[in-house]
Amino acid sequence: MTRQKLGQHFLVDPGWREKIARVIRVSRRAEFAGTHGGEGPWLEIGAGHGEMTTLLLATGHPVAAIELDPPLVKRLEQLKASHPNLTVIAGDILKLDLAPLFGRKPVHVYGNLPYYIASPILHRLFEHASQIEAIHVVVQWEVAARIVARPGTRDFGYLSVLAQFYARPEIALRIPRGAFRPAPKVASALVTLRLPGAGVLSGIRDETRFFDFVKLCFAQKRKTLLNNLKSLAAPEIVRDAITATELRPDARAEQLSVGQFAAVYRRLIPE
Repeated sequence: MTRQKLGQHFLVDPGWREKIARVIRVSRRAEFAGTHGGEGPWLEIGAGHGEMTTLLLATGHPVAAIELDPPLVKRLEQLKASHPNLTVIAGDILKLDLAPLFGRKPVHVYGNLPYYIASPILHRLFEHASQIEAIHVVVQWEVAARIVARPGTRDFGYLSVLAQFYARPEIALRIPRGAFRPAPKVASALVTLRLPGAGVLSGIRDETRFFDFVKLCFAQKRKTLLNNLKSLAAPEIVRDAITATELRPDARAEQLSVGQFAAVYRRLIPE
């Protein structure tokens, strides 16, 4: 499989790597060096040629580097020879069993994510949300905008609710196309997601069922909640659940906060 098919865009500009290192607190420069927020290990997704891996290893903490491309895995194995705190994992993060990578200490995650699977990768990571302290990912700008979007804005959607349920996301850096090889067609961003998010206060126990509900709410974004949820309950029951949450009867999914989604869900689907 070619690297283009793998969606790989390598961050070749050392200046931008240094800027990212400062944000995630792994820079070697004295004025920026320091703890990344805890003593836990690092999990790196899509380690590539190992440039950022080297910076993560310099913290002295264990680093588990996941890479799918066999030639790059071999290069990372060579790096392992001089860094005993490195574990190289060959495989697809969407298919790997991630449970063994999480121990007693909260993990910090860094990844330069293939653009076309950024959302599924975040889904996988959030399955282990209780064991993650922070996630730092480079994604295309449009995905970053959706992750941090607020209710009532154009970009707010299912991914926004997912990310903000589990974490407190913010765009830390906007990264130009020229920082990568091959250059992507769009700008990118470093998004930092610090856990936990709004979901910790939601009272939701069955998260899978809750997000199925959220997907249904966004099934047809231009339609009202009442229309999108008509397969779930009788119209009058849905209307009562919506208005009881102090929302207008014609409210649309894009207007609800994470807390409001949880409130409507609890009224319609008691756990």
